[in-house]
Amino acid sequence: MVSAVITPDTLARISAIGPYFAVATGPRPEADGFRPLTDLYADPGVLEECVRTVSGRLGTGQPRVAASTLHLGTASRLWSIALACAALTGRVPDLGPARLWWRLPAAGPLDLWLPDLREVGREPLPALHHTVGVQNLGPWADAVRRVSGVSPHTLRGNAASALIGAHRVLLAGEPHTPYPVVPLVRGLLDRPPLAGAGTYRVAPASPLAFRRRSCCLYYRVPGAGTCGDCVLNPKEKTS
Repeated sequence: MVSAVITPDTLARISAIGPYFAVATGPRPEADGFRPLTDLYADPGVLEECVRTVSGRLGTGQPRVAASTLHLGTASRLWSIALACAALTGRVPDLGPARLWWRLPAAGPLDLWLPDLREVGREPLPALHHTVGVQNLGPWADAVRRVSGVSPHTLRGNAASALIGAHRVLLAGEPHTPYPVVPLVRGLLDRPPLAGAGTYRVAPASPLAFRRRSCCLYYRVPGAGTCGDCVLNPKEKTS
């Protein structure tokens, strides 16, 4: 199968799947306030301010809980966009943190803006691993750990859980993509930084069932429970 080029129309189609898949491209969006992801990864003050904002929204005085929630949501944003592009076109956009810009909206996950489209010159699986796993998730986990003390074990589980969530929503919104989604997800779960984060099983014509080996800490938010793939759930509740 000949892969297609990623275009602004591709990103518009992907953005329609859901809020975690949304990404702007082209000229700077009307409302400003965007800055490169490198700022979020490299500037502790910027990240600490984000964590405080998320903490206020969640109603928790525990920075580790807010930081883990922010980490998981941002990983979900990155996986969703990259995985959807791979599934629809066979190509992966370059989401290098110096090229992808962000801002924290009044509600919901980070707004993302990719000023110009460029593709990773690799096959889909290594391209996904490179642009999300290596370029983003490594420095992102390091940054979150520095400002909050969230454990590497938890952050690895967050990254894997984010990928599982992205592929579930993608399969629900685009069930017949030209390029199969599940083999890509399995390949990513089997290599660092996700290897060992949890266990999965394959069900015919269904998303992967996954159980992580850690907890994202969200259950500590007032009124919240555990996530479907949480290690704290009884085994029969594995999602």
